[in-house]
Amino acid sequence: MRGKSALRWFALGVALLFLLHTLRARWHEMAGLQLTSAQWGYCAMALLVTVIAHVWSGLVWLSLLRALERPLPLRRGLRLYLNTNLAKYVPGNIWHFYGRIEAVKAAGSSLGTATLSVLLEPLLMVAAAGAIALAAAPLPALLPIAAEQAAALRAAGLVAIGGGLRPRYLNWLLQRRRLADQDEPLRLSAYPLRPLLGELGFVALRGAGFALTVAAFAPVPPAALPLLLGAFAAAWGLGLVVPTPGGIGTFEASAVALLQGPFAAGALLGAVVAFRLVSIAAEAAAAGLASLLVGRP
Repeated sequence: MRGKSALRWFALGVALLFLLHTLRARWHEMAGLQLTSAQWGYCAMALLVTVIAHVWSGLVWLSLLRALERPLPLRRGLRLYLNTNLAKYVPGNIWHFYGRIEAVKAAGSSLGTATLSVLLEPLLMVAAAGAIALAAAPLPALLPIAAEQAAALRAAGLVAIGGGLRPRYLNWLLQRRRLADQDEPLRLSAYPLRPLLGELGFVALRGAGFALTVAAFAPVPPAALPLLLGAFAAAWGLGLVVPTPGGIGTFEASAVALLQGPFAAGALLGAVVAFRLVSIAAEAAAAGLASLLVGRP
């Protein structure tokens, strides 16, 4: 446990040091940034799209519970998901999972089913982010490889991601992540195609929100959209894997490293900082809307 905690703080420290170094070098560019009303409009659209993305993610999680034959009522489940989403920013990066496990157990499900639902979701998110990064990013522009090598790498990566989600491999991975006090096995009986498609939609929506935020700070030609989406998916996936609260620092550092060539560094720094604020505001807004509009069962 201490080793994991040390790794978490080390990863956060490295990411923040990189960001601080870049910020110090490019502060004069950021200081000159001024948003017009049209650019604020892009930020507002990014906020709206990100709220929709989180609501969509809640619906995907509920569909995963239905696939496990332990459905929750729509209103109750959506409110639970969106309200617990904010807990991922608490140090430890597990409290949103804990809240969902306890709620699913309280609804009558076993510990195994509750655990399976919260373990599968981030696995599918990482797979979706990896698939979108491979499919969308112009690999020859990012790596010193020819177009033919990029196509082969793209195909091999997509096959590996798709094959790795087969129940045979997922069940092995899930067994390694089972809780210490959990006796029943965690097993998936079928390929999680529908939840995977749902997570692909979620990552694409988040990527659209990111692109809108970048557009508020720098011109984004249509030809740059695949690069933006691919870089976002890669950076967001790393933020999900590296153990920092809510991916803070990891996502920003990765996005800056991947995009600082095609985009001005000052505008890019402003965009990633703004996107973090948009993301937190969207999660808070989604939780508030769920409590106000969804109502109590």
